[in-house]
Amino acid sequence: MKRPNFLLISADQQRGDCLGVEGRKIKTPHLDELSRDGTRFTSAITPCVVCQPARTSILTGQLPRTHGVHDNGIDLDPAIGEQGVAGALASAGYDTAYFGKAHFSTYHTFEATGTPECLKSSAAYGDDWFGPYMGFNHAEMMLVGHNWFPPEKPPHGQAYERFFHADGRGDEKIKLYWENAGETKDAAQTWHSKLPLAWHNSPWTADRAIDWLKEDHEEPFCAWVSFPDPHHPFDCPEPWSHLHKPEDVDLPKHRERTFEGRPWWHEQVLTAEPTGSKEGAEIRKGYSRIPEQTDEQLREIIANTYGQIALIDHQVGRLMNTLRETGLDENTIVIYFADHGDWLGDHGLILKGPMHSRAFYACQ
Repeated sequence: MKRPNFLLISADQQRGDCLGVEGRKIKTPHLDELSRDGTRFTSAITPCVVCQPARTSILTGQLPRTHGVHDNGIDLDPAIGEQGVAGALASAGYDTAYFGKAHFSTYHTFEATGTPECLKSSAAYGDDWFGPYMGFNHAEMMLVGHNWFPPEKPPHGQAYERFFHADGRGDEKIKLYWENAGETKDAAQTWHSKLPLAWHNSPWTADRAIDWLKEDHEEPFCAWVSFPDPHHPFDCPEPWSHLHKPEDVDLPKHRERTFEGRPWWHEQVLTAEPTGSKEGAEIRKGYSRIPEQTDEQLREIIANTYGQIALIDHQVGRLMNTLRETGLDENTIVIYFADHGDWLGDHGLILKGPMHSRAFYACQ
């Protein structure tokens, strides 16, 4: 019996209900098709509500208390990572590849850590480095992935950063990224980016995976295609940022920000003073927290998020077309998932953490 291929496609911080098939007013035709034709796991809950631990759990099949990555900023031990799903399949003869945002190791560190994901040590990995990494024989990655942190300039960075700056016009592209092409009602961390799609990381991630899928594969493969959106900031590029009108999106029923009758952590996540360095504390308060938003502002945030997801959905359609064109669809299991979600205004919370929404507020 011929062994199946596996195509893993992931988004970062996409809520499980942010799909058209879930009844929300979002345009995701390709993901809806996958849902209708396949199996949808509607009760799945992330092992952790922040990126690095959740991604490590997906790779290793272990809970954070077992693999040791219980928060962002804690690197996964390569000896553990290499025994995960990619390493196990590689040992069984599979061709394994990774494209996009990894985040199994820490980006921003005080000193170089030696990992290819560390900004300070990435320069040690030359233009010809494409893995192996964490059990994946081939790797074409980006660092950070969210353009709030502009792409590092070579020799720092990885494949996406080299691509972004290859023509010597990286600074011009970064300027375009920051320019707002639309009205956002002063919604937090939200704008219509002018960065052309040709340089955006979502199409780039799909392009790299598509090129790889079209190669001859003598052995079965397992490829993980990891999109860094719809993680904040809400920086969807034109024209996708205008695909959903703010006045048409669905607002959460329980969106008032109040601490009465709430668990202790609800207030703490919004008001507690972060520990650590002054710089780190300011980043946590300014980037990892969002002040209370008006309904008009929340609509802008949700509409922008929907645009980010719709752009990913388009890339999913391209990937599925590639499988059909190459005949790989007949023997490839496609799995779409996210590492965790976003509150998107539920109970007055935006962004991620500190606890699972379904676990604590499922009754409302």
